[in-house]
Order: sequence, then C-alpha cells, then structure tokens
Amino acid sequence: MAGGLLTALLAAWVSAAASEAAMPEEQSWVLPMTASNWTLVMEGEWMLKFYAPWCPSCQQTDSEWETFAKNGEILHISVGKVDVIQEPGLSGRFFVTTLPAFFHAKDGIFRRYRGPGIYEDLQNYILEKKWQSVEPLTGWKSPASLTMSGMAGLFSISGKIWHLHNYFTVTLGIPAWCSYAFFVIATLIFGLLMGLILVVISECFYVPLPRHLSERSEQSRRSEEAHRAEQLQDAEEEKDDSNEEEIKDSLVDDEEEKEDFGDDDEAEEEEDEDSPAAGVAEERSGPQDQGSLRETQKEVEPEETEKDAPEQPRRSADTEMAEDTLRQRKSQHADKGPEV
Repeated sequence: MAGGLLTALLAAWVSAAASEAAMPEEQSWVLPMTASNWTLVMEGEWMLKFYAPWCPSCQQTDSEWETFAKNGEILHISVGKVDVIQEPGLSGRFFVTTLPAFFHAKDGIFRRYRGPGIYEDLQNYILEKKWQSVEPLTGWKSPASLTMSGMAGLFSISGKIWHLHNYFTVTLGIPAWCSYAFFVIATLIFGLLMGLILVVISECFYVPLPRHLSERSEQSRRSEEAHRAEQLQDAEEEKDDSNEEEIKDSLVDDEEEKEDFGDDDEAEEEEDEDSPAAGVAEERSGPQDQGSLRETQKEVEPEETEKDAPEQPRRSADTEMAEDTLRQRKSQHADKGPEV
C-alpha cells in the first residue's frame, strides 16, 4: 500500500510539472526592434529603449519598461526595445554611446529622453507632453538622414567583425594575435581589390582619342607653345627697347644739365673778370671824391668858426650828407663798370 501511495504522488508530481511546462510564457508588450522593422517608429508615437544583456542598469529598468509598455494602449503610445549586441546598425543610426538610452519619436521626429527609466516619470513625460520642451534631432543628426544611414552601415560592419573575432577566439580557440593578423591581411587585400576595381571602372569609362586626333592635338599644343614663346620674346624686346630709350633720354638730360652748369660757370667767370675793372674805376674815382670832400670840408670850416657851439649838431648833419653823396657816387661808378 505504501508503494502505491508513492507511485500516486510521483504521478501527480510529473503531471504538475508537465502542466507547468505546457503553460505559455507571459506575453511581452515590448516590441523588439531590428534593422528590418525600425521604420515603424516613423509613424505615430513611440518610446524606444537601447540596452545590452550584460548591462546591470539596463536590467534594473526592465520591469519598469514592461509596466510602461502594458499601459501603452491607455497612453496611446507604442513601446519598443533594441539589443545593441544583436543590432549594432541601429545603435549607430541613433548614435548610442551610453546604456541604457531612451528615445521618443513622434511622426518621424526624434528626441532624446534623459530622465530615469521609472514608470511614473515615463508616464508623466507622455501625459504632460514634456517632450515638446526637448530639442529634436534634426538635420544630419536625425536617424532617418543619409549621414546616420552611413553611420549605421559602419556600426553593422564593426559588429560583424566583432562577432567573427569572438568566433575565432572563443569557438575555434585561435589566439587573439592570429585573429588580429587575419584582419590586417584581409584589410590590405580588400584595399588592393578596391583599387583594382576603381582602375577597371576608370578604364571602361575613359575613351581614348583616335591617333589622328591625338596627333592634331599634339600639333596644336606645340603651335600654342611656339606662339606663347613668340609673344614672350616680343614682350622682352619691347621691354629692352623701352629701357634703351629711357637710357638715351637720361643721357640727353645729363648732357643738358652739364651744358647749363657750363653756362653758369662762364657767367661767373665773366663776373669775376668785371670785378677788377670795377676796382680800377673805384681807385680812379677815389682821388676825385677825396678832393671834393676836402673842398666841402673847407667850405664848412669857415661857417663852423662863425657859428656858435649850439650849431655843432647841424655841422655833423652836413658832414653825413656829404659822406652819403660820396657813397652814392662810388656805387654809381661800380655799377657802370669800366668803359670798353
């Protein structure tokens, strides 16, 4: 009987375990976003969360984010999440540098939510429309722009390289330096192939000229060079001629200046020759002037004896007049010069 009881308990336990295994897991209200369906956020109102499975801060906000997603119908908003390990392209498109990262999207206009990932704060952010006071990501910063599309491509390539490196080192057990050497060689080979492809494309689109056209172009080029050389030679000759004319003009000016200086010297010499003749005339006129001076003095002396002492100032005035007359005569003789 005891054995039957144990058998019944074991059967009940197995049936309960089977029923628990058969129960479906609780459905998540958060929509996983990938590179294929991310364009859904361009319509309507969305909240996105970027996370990584190994991130502790991301794990702490998982329950709050799930609660926020359950009330999405009441708030008229859709809620999604992006695994940056599985979708590196989307992390590059939104330029995610910290985890967790939250974004709000309204009809294709994106804004960064920098508040805490708590349900109450997220709910107030939507109900009170606090997102209107946040500067949107416009221009090249917008995830839908061409620039961020290129960034997404770079991030996706880097993610694939990282997965390949992990496959080499973890799965296959290859040393890390061997993996690095492989990527270096692959990069060089890829660069050479791209250069070869560019050369082939340029050769396909470049159409060489026929031989007769190339010869004509060569002849025209040579004729143009010869014409330019002739023009340069003519310009140099004109420059030389102008320089010669300037030199001649300067020489003529120098000669004229020398002639002017010679005429001035001759005039000075003539003046010097005239000066001795003037001295002789002064010597000749000297005795005559002295005689006239003596006669005037003789005429003045009797008058001085007859007059009294108060009339002496008048005598000195007469003497000054006589001397002035004598000086005037000398100056007249000097101006007239010698008689020729």
